[in-house]
Amino acid sequence: MSAVSDRLPAFPWDKLEPYKATAAAHPGGIVDLSVGTPVDPVPELIQKALIAAADSPGYPTVWGTPELRDALTGWVERRLGARGVTHHHVLPIVGSKELVAWLPTQLGLGPGDKVAYPRLAYPTYEVGARLARADHVGYEDPTELDPTDLKLLWLNSPSNPTGRVLSASELTRIVAWAREHGVLVFSDECYLELGWEADPVSVLHPDVCGGSYEGIVAVHSLSKRSNLAGYRAAFLAGDPAVLGELLEIRKHGGMMTSAPTQAAVVAALSDDTHVREQRERYAARRVALREALLRHGFRIEHSEASLYLWATRDESCWDTVAHLARLGILVAPGGFYGPAGDRFVRVALTATDERVAAAVERL
Repeated sequence: MSAVSDRLPAFPWDKLEPYKATAAAHPGGIVDLSVGTPVDPVPELIQKALIAAADSPGYPTVWGTPELRDALTGWVERRLGARGVTHHHVLPIVGSKELVAWLPTQLGLGPGDKVAYPRLAYPTYEVGARLARADHVGYEDPTELDPTDLKLLWLNSPSNPTGRVLSASELTRIVAWAREHGVLVFSDECYLELGWEADPVSVLHPDVCGGSYEGIVAVHSLSKRSNLAGYRAAFLAGDPAVLGELLEIRKHGGMMTSAPTQAAVVAALSDDTHVREQRERYAARRVALREALLRHGFRIEHSEASLYLWATRDESCWDTVAHLARLGILVAPGGFYGPAGDRFVRVALTATDERVAAAVERL
């Protein structure tokens, strides 16, 4: 077992524990703006769908029910602007993190193969490469990479942690380059519903992909848009040749979304009202936290979308974490996301209105 765990970096969140203790000791209690886990209620229509499907004694299928696949294809066409999407273009997954961590292994990558991801990125992209014993490299512009042995290119727009959004023209250029060099593109679009100062575009939009899904797959999650992080509900959409192979592998591995969760996803994707309501909550929290951080002497970069503010006081991220912990506010150090983040912190919008108001007052 140690031969596998030794490939992995230290789990970053463990390093925050002393600062969490400091923040928790604040007389007004901790305001946790670090992990980014949803705190608002699961919408009632989704809860009801889950409960109605609770009597599910049989095994669910990895590909999902026909009703789920209908919901996925309908949403992808309605929300992302994709065209000609069939059941073969979609695949439910057990939350997006397991997919990110195990995708290089499921693709058969290994020593000598390269996985690329943004230089400021969700750490699990690197973890996935390490689990497969593949090489890994961060990039500023993926089209400047050496495509030799590059087998998997991760895009992330809107970005975690920075909130940066890639424009349609940038995505079009990257997809064209990847196709020219035979590089498979997986685009992590889990924050696409949360654009504030930009309107995020999917790689599946015809303006980006030219109406062809060859060599591209988009990753979507219901964790943030519908407060379903506890349900582990996500899905893939894109190249049917790639998804067909993943389906076969995942069937052997038993990687199936529970039947009640599948029913809940159908309900979630059929309703846009709860998404708008949740956006409004996050928008109000974002305005309050952004203004408070700026008044406190922070500078905020990017952050035009997603659930985070990418902020700096032009000092070590750990000094900033310690400073805010003394105010009872816990944030994530930017170094978690790559060396380029060493002077930034990531501030999540995922706290209750009462806790956000407490943070604003302390700042």
